[in-house]
Formats: sequence, C-alpha cells, structure tokens
Amino acid sequence: MTTPFWALFVVVLIPYLLAGFGAAQRKKQLGTVDNHNWRADQLPQLTGMASRCYAAQANAWEAVAMFTAAVMVAHFAGADERLSAIAALVFLGARVLHPVLYLADQATLRSVVFVIGWGCCVWLFVLAMTA
Repeated sequence: MTTPFWALFVVVLIPYLLAGFGAAQRKKQLGTVDNHNWRADQLPQLTGMASRCYAAQANAWEAVAMFTAAVMVAHFAGADERLSAIAALVFLGARVLHPVLYLADQATLRSVVFVIGWGCCVWLFVLAMTA
C-alpha cells in the first residue's frame, strides 16, 4: 500500500475518534448521551468544547471526501510517488493538528492549518495533471 493510501486510512479514522470524544463531551455537558435523535435534541444545546468537537468532526468528514478524491486521482494518473507521499503526509499532519486547534479554540491557527491541508489536496491534483 502506498504512503498516500496509508495517510488516507488514518484520515478516515479521525472523524470516528472525534465522534467518541464528542459523545464524552455531550455526556459531560448535558449529563447524558441521547443516541436516538441527538442531532435534533442535543446538538442545539451544545456549547464550548462539545460544540467545537461536533464542528471539528463535521469538518473532518468534509476533508475525507476531498483528500480521497485527490489521492485517487494522483494515484491513477501515475503522479510522482515521492511528491505524492510528501503531499499526503503534510495533509495528514495538518488534519491531525486541525481538530486539536479546533478543540483548543485557536481559530486563526486552525484556519491556517486548514489552508495547508487544502493546498496539499490541490498539490495532489496538480501532480496528477502533470504526470
């Protein structure tokens, strides 16, 4: 398996880890985790860390979609393996750091890290175009 595929595997795990942490935050804030219809019933009540955790999870899912497309296009286009691996690892680092900054309420740094990750996806598409 290539480095970008391994990076994709880890990136896919991030939203699930955030879901587990988010459930713990819901329980801490609201005293219970209503798993029946929590998005309608509990989500509007969330504030602070619990709310930011949900937002980080949603953003992580969005990142999975773009990164998956970028990795696949680069792979199937025969993009340079070394440069693709670098782009994928930088993206992975950005996506690991992104929820940490989200939870720490560091909006400006979080946005910078988001742009770095987004740039890595663009880089993978450019590598595919030039392959």
